[in-house]
Amino acid sequence: MKALKGNSGRGITEENIIRAQNVSKTYNTGKVLVHALRGIDFEIRRGEMVAVMGASGSGKTTLLNTLSGLDAIDAGVIEIEGRDLARMSDRERTRYRAENMGFVFQFYNLLPVLSAVENVEMPLLLTGRRADAKAARSQAHEALAAVGLAEQADQLPGELSGGQRQRVTIARALVNHPAIVWADEPTGDLDSKTSQEIMNLLRRLNQENDQTFVIVTHSLEVGKQCDRIVWMRDGLIVPDTEIEVPVPVGSAFGHNGQQQPALDAVPAA
Repeated sequence: MKALKGNSGRGITEENIIRAQNVSKTYNTGKVLVHALRGIDFEIRRGEMVAVMGASGSGKTTLLNTLSGLDAIDAGVIEIEGRDLARMSDRERTRYRAENMGFVFQFYNLLPVLSAVENVEMPLLLTGRRADAKAARSQAHEALAAVGLAEQADQLPGELSGGQRQRVTIARALVNHPAIVWADEPTGDLDSKTSQEIMNLLRRLNQENDQTFVIVTHSLEVGKQCDRIVWMRDGLIVPDTEIEVPVPVGSAFGHNGQQQPALDAVPAA
């Protein structure tokens, strides 16, 4: 299979792992209809690391939620590894998502009463892929070691720094060896140094495991480290030629080390 080159310099196959065709999604707030996605068409190749960017309300998170099967679509087709999500039952879709996808969120979503290793092994126990508790624990330890947290396995989330908690979230997302990892603002709650460490980690895992990463972000610094950027505006994917990318003055992060509010690379009107 022919390979392409991403920003990392490694090969990316021409095989499409994600395909969206004429995808639409509308939310009824009770007062107005919000057309969150309006006929989306695009594809992502296996092994790519793709950033989804745009202004707040442009449809980025809705796109991630529908592609991953967390939200149903109103029209169109979404295929993951050639399988049409809409043709699966709720139970089949939930199981497929648990076994083939990983999720990284901005605010971690860790259970505070469980240790790092207990949080990481949870997907294995819930899906039954590692019914043997001892095997699940061993695999969770391996995942924590892969993100540099072997020594923190028995600590509670409250005893970890923000960057360490995000690493636990990443280990949990990867413990099932998923084909796709979805990340919604994975650096949004972190300072600049920790944000870069997390991006370095995601890129390393992407390269080593040939996993596909789809990252929703406001940060242009994050976007530039991916293989490509998908820009959104008003529920549509916007061609690169229609984008005006603001040139930040100095760093993308403030002098206090905190990430600046949303580098909203807003498409030209």
